Amino acid sequence: MGDSHIGGIENYQLFTKNAIQSKALALVMVGDITTGHIKDYETLSQNIPPKDSISSFLLVGNHDLYFDGWKEFYARFGSSIYYFQVKTREASDLFICLDSGSGTLGDKQMQWLKNLLKSKREYYRYCIVFTHVNFFRTRHTGSTNPVVEELQILMDLFYTYNVNFVIMGHDHIKSIEKLGNTSYITLDALLDGFNQAGYLELIINNQSANYKFFNL
Repeated sequence: MGDSHIGGIENYQLFTKNAIQSKALALVMVGDITTGHIKDYETLSQNIPPKDSISSFLLVGNHDLYFDGWKEFYARFGSSIYYFQVKTREASDLFICLDSGSGTLGDKQMQWLKNLLKSKREYYRYCIVFTHVNFFRTRHTGSTNPVVEELQILMDLFYTYNVNFVIMGHDHIKSIEKLGNTSYITLDALLDGFNQAGYLELIINNQSANYKFFNL
């Protein structure tokens, strides 16, 4: 899910409840989880599901950085740049979480990503990238617009290393674009009161990697 903008937690709580009841392996939150205020980080921390019920992976968005919010994010959740794997008897899959909260990855993160794909990608069946700022804009936004030259590098990397999905938020309105073998998916916002609030279920099994949208 993305763009819950806590404060309000009605949709967020429904999302986590549905994920646990459906026996999902993990939650991934692709940024703008909060509005950046300390009280909203406190609300989020109080409502993260226990680790023994489901794992949660959080990414930072531009709103999470407002009001000096990065300090709160890092203190509570650690790095916003990392990867994890899901390993079964049949195969292992790679999940990469990127920080685009400022609108750019920057040189250091870009080099980390290049090295990761070069050294690790061949050992995994599927590769899924999560980031906040969406690559293809369906509407104009006044802040945190991605750098075109950086997008060209990223899309070339994802094509070269056969990244299967890039899952993003930021625009609040879902869209799906395809470039090579990579599907670029922008999520609906999970924001309370949003008339098409929703989230995505990523479904990976022995035969395929697919997804399904859910509206609240």
